[in-house]
Parts: sequence; structure tokens; C-alpha cells
Amino acid sequence: MCPRQCKVKRENGETGFCRAGNKAKVALVSVHKWEEPCISGKNGAGTVFFSNCNMRCIFCQNYAISALGYGITVDTGRLAEIFLEQQARGVECLELVTPTQYAAVIAAALKTARAAGLKLTVVCNTNAYETIETIKMLAPYVNVFLPDMKYWDETIARKYSQAPNYAATATAAIRAMYEAAGPAVMAGNMLKKGVLVRHLILPWQYKDSIKIVEWLWKTFGDNIYLSLMNQYTPAYKAAEIPQLNRKLTTFEYQKVIDAALDLGIKNCFVQERASSSKRFIPEFNGDNVLPTGH
Repeated sequence: MCPRQCKVKRENGETGFCRAGNKAKVALVSVHKWEEPCISGKNGAGTVFFSNCNMRCIFCQNYAISALGYGITVDTGRLAEIFLEQQARGVECLELVTPTQYAAVIAAALKTARAAGLKLTVVCNTNAYETIETIKMLAPYVNVFLPDMKYWDETIARKYSQAPNYAATATAAIRAMYEAAGPAVMAGNMLKKGVLVRHLILPWQYKDSIKIVEWLWKTFGDNIYLSLMNQYTPAYKAAEIPQLNRKLTTFEYQKVIDAALDLGIKNCFVQERASSSKRFIPEFNGDNVLPTGH
């Protein structure tokens, strides 16, 4: 299911690094208006936040679900209903947040939901620590891939996320996403098809960020969209790491933006300084996961 290749038998109750079982675990179903404009649009993205994760980022803002595993277990039928309920709320897209560990279940639920009338653009929001096989599994049901490419430096990836071979894995995965989705297609300022790569700049790591930007431009040009994020704020265990226990400086963020401009990148989103606030972190309270009345 992911690059770690844990080989556990979930049907026997075994769990691997991500701690996921053989049914999906969902922490929140919401309407999210703070994604990139081409994802949230006017009505917001219909987000489905999945619990657990195949990485262990020590600065994760969503650690309550990624590391601590808060969430509610649902079967495939209920997951398909959730997707259709999001469509009924009039959202711009269905955004699957950290779906990797439940890819097989999600693919089955999307197939069921499509047969029952799901027409939303499906956005796969992932940490890019993916196998080619998982991307191919989801590709028939996903219109937009939204990977967050985190690191270029192997040492940093291991230190901050316990993710060996991250850059090699993520670059191969993003290539596969592009192969599946093709060049970006916009309609009415909304991304309907293609790849949008996010990158969160970390304190002290702007040079690593620039290497990522350079690789993306060299590999895809303006056939994809890029989102350079300055919203880093110390969370989870980041306060214990001196290099992570502060917000990003304007200088650091501007260096990455300048690099993108110098390369000639045009399809790029940037953030205002006020984005680095904990008020943008969702409250993971299980809203809309269970049917009404439960």
C-alpha cells in the first residue's frame, strides 16, 4: 500500500507503521474554504480527513489524527455515502486528505459512489510518499492529484518524518500522478484535471525548498501548478527541536518565491503572512462521519 512495504495482514488485525486497519477511519467530513482558490473555489472543498499516516512528521498540524489516530471506523458502503453527502452540500470538489493507507477501500467506495451519481471532481491530497501501484489503483477515480512534496534532502526526511528514500519515492510518485492525470486543465478558475504540487517551506530549509522547485520546473514546466506555503507553525513535537520551534521568516519565504520567479514559473500560488496561524487547523471532532442521528 505504501513504500514501507510492511507486509502486515490487516485482515488478521495486524497493523504496520501507519497503524491503519482494513476499514477506513475518518476523523472529519467538512467544507473547507481555505485551500488553494482553484480547489476551494466559491463553495469550498468537500474534505474527508482520514486517520493515521504512513509518515511521522514531528511538526504535523494534524497530529491528532495522523499520529494519535483519532477517528471513526466506517465500512465501504458508509464511505461511499459520505462522498455523495459531500456532493449534496454543493461543494466544488471531493478532497480526500491523506488517503494512502486506505487506498483500496477508497477506490472501492469511489466506484460505488460514481455508480450512484457522484460527479464531483475528486482531489487526492497526499504526502507524496506513495507507490506507483497505489497511484494506479486510485487513478481511474481521481481527477486531480494534490501531493505535498516535503523534502529533497534524505537526512532531513529521516530526521523530521521518519521517511527513508523520500525524495526518490516522491519524485517517482509525482511523475506517475502526472502520467495519470496529464497537464493541468482549468475551467472557470477551478482545477478540473492535473497535478498541483504543494510545498511547505520549513525554518532553515529554504535551500532544500529551492531544489524541489527547480526539479518541478525542469520536469514539468508550467504543465502543473505549484503552491508555495508559508503557513508553518510549530506543532506536535516541533517545540522540542530548536530548528523547528519558530515560524518561517519573510526572508526565507521570499528566497523560494524569487527562485520560482527567476526560473519563469507562472502557475504558482503563494500565501500571505497571516496564513501561519493555528486558527486554520481544522477541529477534528468526527463531524458528519456517521449518519444523521448517530
